[in-house]
Amino acid sequence: MTAQTDTLIEISGLKFSYNSLDVLKGLDLAVPRGRIVAILGASGCGKTTLLRLIGGQLRPAGGFVRFDGRVIHELDTNALYEVRRKMGMMFQQGGLFTDLSTFENIAFPMRERTDLPDALIHDMVLMKLHSVGLRGAWPLMPSELSGGMARRVALSRAIAMDPMLIMYDEPFSGLDPISLTQIGNLIRGLNDALGVTSIVVTYDVAESLKVVDYAYFISDGRIVAQGTPDEIRASTDPFVRQFVDGQADGPVAFHMPAKPLAEEFSIS
Repeated sequence: MTAQTDTLIEISGLKFSYNSLDVLKGLDLAVPRGRIVAILGASGCGKTTLLRLIGGQLRPAGGFVRFDGRVIHELDTNALYEVRRKMGMMFQQGGLFTDLSTFENIAFPMRERTDLPDALIHDMVLMKLHSVGLRGAWPLMPSELSGGMARRVALSRAIAMDPMLIMYDEPFSGLDPISLTQIGNLIRGLNDALGVTSIVVTYDVAESLKVVDYAYFISDGRIVAQGTPDEIRASTDPFVRQFVDGQADGPVAFHMPAKPLAEEFSIS
C-alpha cells in the first residue's frame, strides 16, 4: 500500500474547512494502482469533499493530495486540466445532461477533448455503451431511462476517455436490488478489464465490501478504521461494527447535540 511506484494517490495530513466548520482534520490514506478503494462514513463526514480535493475543485487548508506523483493544489490551471483528463467521474444520481441523448452524453467528452472524426466517435460511444449493456439505449433521452440505466450510462461516460482513475460518488444510493448488483459488478468488472484505479465513496458498507479491495472509514475528519473486506467484516472495532451491522447506537450518534427535552418544550 505504501510503495511509491504502486501508489496512484497519496493523501497526507489533509485539512479542509467550510468557513468555521472543520470537515477534514488531518486525513491520511493511499490508493494503490489498479485497485478499488472504498471511502466509507456517515453522511456529511467529508467523503464528497475528499473527491473534490482529489480533482482540484477545492484547495486544502493543510496537507496535500498527490496524484500520479504530482501535488494537485500546486498545479497551475493548464497542468490541472491535464491531470483531470486522466480522471473519470460518476456523479451522484448520474449527472447526465438532460437535453442530450444517451449517445450525445457519452460523446460529449470526446467532442470536447479530441479532434476525432464523427465516425470514430460513433463507434467509440457504442463500444462504451456496450460495455455497460446499454448499446441499444443510444437514442434514448435521460428522461426515458430508469434509475439503474441512468447510472450505467453515467458510468459509460466516466470511462469514455479511458481514464487512469474513476471516482464514484454514492453509486449505490436509491437503486433497487437488481440495479445494485449490476452497478457493483460493473465497477469491479470494468476496473479489472481496463486496468484502472477506482475510488468508491459511499455509506453503503454491505454493497461496497462485495467489490472493493480495501476500505477506509472517515469520522470526525480523520481515518478511524481501515482494512480489506474480510478484515472489516471480522473487525470488533465499535465504529466499524456500527456501520457493518447498521446499529443505531454507537460511536456515531443518531441524535444531534441539543438541550434536554424539558428545556426545549414550552409545555411541561
